Amino acid sequence: MAVVVVESPAKAKTINKYLGSDYTVLASFGHVRDLPAKDGSVDPEHDFDMTWEVAADSKKHLKAITDALKADNDLILATDPDREGEAISWHLTEALSKSRAIKKDTPIKRVVFNAITKSAVTEAMKNPRQVDMELVRAYLARRALDYLVGFNLSPVLWRKLPGAKSAGRVQSVCLRLIVEREMEIEAFRAQEYWTVTATLTTPRGAEFTARLTNLAGKRLEKFDLATAASAEMAVQAVSSRELFVQSVEAKPAARNPAAPFMTSTLQQEASRKFGLGAKQTMSAAQRLYEAGHITYMRTDGIDMAPEAVQAARAEIERRYGREYVPPSPRLYKNKAKNAQEAHECIRPTDMSADPESLRLTDADQRRLYELIWKRTIACQMEAARLERTTAEIGSKDGQVGLRATGQVVLFDGFLKVYEEGRDDDEGEDGRLPQLAQGDATAKRAVDPEQHFTQPPPRYTEATLVKRMEELGIGRPSTYASIVTTIQDRGYVRKDKNRLIPEDKGRLVTIFLVNYFRKYLEYDFTADLEDQLDDISAGERDYKDVLARFWRDFSAAIAETAELRISDVLEKIDEVLAPHLYPPRPDGSDPRVCPTCGKGRLNLKTARSGGAFIGCTNYPECRYTRPLSGEEGDSELSGDGKLLGHDGDDPIYLRTGRFGPYVQRGEVTAETPKPPRSSLPKSWAPEAVDLERALSLLSLPRLVGTHPEDGEPVETAIGRFGPYVKHNKTYANLPDVDEVFTIGMNRAVELLAAKAARGPGRGAAAQPLHTLGDHPDGGAVAVMPGRYGPYVKWEKVNATLPKDMTPEDVTLEQALELIAAKAGASGKKGKAGAKKAAPKKAPAKKTKAKKAVKDAE
Repeated sequence: MAVVVVESPAKAKTINKYLGSDYTVLASFGHVRDLPAKDGSVDPEHDFDMTWEVAADSKKHLKAITDALKADNDLILATDPDREGEAISWHLTEALSKSRAIKKDTPIKRVVFNAITKSAVTEAMKNPRQVDMELVRAYLARRALDYLVGFNLSPVLWRKLPGAKSAGRVQSVCLRLIVEREMEIEAFRAQEYWTVTATLTTPRGAEFTARLTNLAGKRLEKFDLATAASAEMAVQAVSSRELFVQSVEAKPAARNPAAPFMTSTLQQEASRKFGLGAKQTMSAAQRLYEAGHITYMRTDGIDMAPEAVQAARAEIERRYGREYVPPSPRLYKNKAKNAQEAHECIRPTDMSADPESLRLTDADQRRLYELIWKRTIACQMEAARLERTTAEIGSKDGQVGLRATGQVVLFDGFLKVYEEGRDDDEGEDGRLPQLAQGDATAKRAVDPEQHFTQPPPRYTEATLVKRMEELGIGRPSTYASIVTTIQDRGYVRKDKNRLIPEDKGRLVTIFLVNYFRKYLEYDFTADLEDQLDDISAGERDYKDVLARFWRDFSAAIAETAELRISDVLEKIDEVLAPHLYPPRPDGSDPRVCPTCGKGRLNLKTARSGGAFIGCTNYPECRYTRPLSGEEGDSELSGDGKLLGHDGDDPIYLRTGRFGPYVQRGEVTAETPKPPRSSLPKSWAPEAVDLERALSLLSLPRLVGTHPEDGEPVETAIGRFGPYVKHNKTYANLPDVDEVFTIGMNRAVELLAAKAARGPGRGAAAQPLHTLGDHPDGGAVAVMPGRYGPYVKWEKVNATLPKDMTPEDVTLEQALELIAAKAGASGKKGKAGAKKAAPKKAPAKKTKAKKAVKDAE
């Protein structure tokens, strides 16, 4: 039996159905080798020699492949049809050759298929090829570049900018987009303008609306009606004149369907319609592909195989009738510069398999498949036919002119199945009533409406991916990971589906733009992507690309050696000054502290890595505000809000670099650190009154004495939340409010339960549900955890991603999570345990651990 190797167990399971007993199908569980996270893994001094290391968990997968090859000396590599898939095949060949599992006479074949269907897999087996070394070299160049940037630039950030986590070749450019958009929003000043709309009726009594477009014989521009007074004058001009229809023009129009999906447009549409993140979308698409439902999901291509086009046209005629099928097939031309990325579009493998017939149980997969199926069917349907009508209405003296527009769908065409989502909120005009030139129109109402210009919107994941695609930054295989990485690093947060930069993200971006500007330029990043594409097309030598990049980049790194943290903060403060210190209404110096009037405002960094604006007169003046806040926005900054007095002590509600807190009294020479208590996360600052503040400041609270030994039982709020304490036993409280209300009976009950479990760990948690057995033995289960659900096998625990619910996780997904976790940590279950190797001398301390993992 020939040995067939694919990436994942799910893919192996599907392919095994088609190949039968003549083949042994095994999974590599992704990449089997990686660059070790230590200095020297890419060596620029020795022609960019790369040192690869087999991941701890991959050893058992390689052993399974090795054992299978002993029975049949025939290897078929069937990894994904893109650069990463080609790289996995190359790594497998190299690792198996090094371990002598592959002999000189071992036939090695590379097969690729764009869809996991019986016909596609069978056809691929008939047409094997060799590993495409041009694609592999493009992978090596990309991997080396990402390592060199991540491993050399991240330590510069750690030393020069406290709290910064990592930088990456594409990640940092993507972050720049988000930060610059936020700065545009902050610098934006709204401009007032007015419009005038009239509600009119035809001679037959039909009502419609028209907007004022001409006034005093002149065409109105957007800001011509700048005030309420000018708008009221326009209203009077319309109201005082008789209006009639000057012209009516009806034009036919056609609306064509959108092209079928490629990676970026699928991510954009899933975000618009369902609010799915890029990572969540690609995870669901991966599972649909591995189950054989859709074609390969990482592609820049929008063309469709001829047999798929014919199948779609046949399905359209069967479901909707011949009139919905255009006379000739619709052809879509690829935009991708690199043919290696331009696989076929993302489409269903079976056009007749509508969403209902598949009966998918996973919600994300079900929604995504329906989206792909509808878009694919619609892209081969007849255009929608419309009629757009414009009516010009005016007065006889020509002093006022209004316009009414309407649109009606004459034939729905592809709209019967699918309509593409939009990032804006533009509405569509409805049908106009019957109008004829010369008709008099009566006025029901003439209304002015105030408007203000709007700042540019924050990016969603969909619009960010779209912008990256427009700029040529990243590729289909990297969009999701880039967008996810900047959120995981704490540089960006997502709020109501919008991406907002955190203070850390701002500081990192300004630092990099000032000291590594060239490497954050959009054109430079796009040009480098083009060079990588040229390598995959065999048009460039990848070592030359690396050499040119490293020559300039290493010099830029060296130039930062003498930089001091104070210099960096001063530079960032200078660059951000227009945004941090906007002009004050009274014209006074915006950098003078508004609280003490003596100190000056400047940028400071907190130990947590965040940044804030503080007064140079600290500690006498404790004024602070966040970077993005304005002075008037923060009632709690500076002296804060006086809640009242407790005896002679004033009680304040204030905010600092770590959030809102309450404080008793003032800072004095005798009391440099007055009593303070941070607000629990569940308490909104606006809901805190004097009583609640005093209850916080009184902690720890004495509940009473324990009935068994007479020792005190207390409650308080600690680093990990609310708790009750007796001697050295601490028991967590489920709710903050219990700190102030719990009685002795419940306290003793909680403390006894905690004592019965023993110190440290609690009682063994019970699985939420068991998924099945691991290929190496032992059950795989979904467990409840303190920080969220996770999957467990032997000694390996892997946290579930935020977009994966415990109810929906499958055994295949769990195995992939476990493999990734084990590979990253070096953990192994019992099945993989071996006799401990002799201890080696301590390794030389690495200067940038983990930086390489933050590459893109």
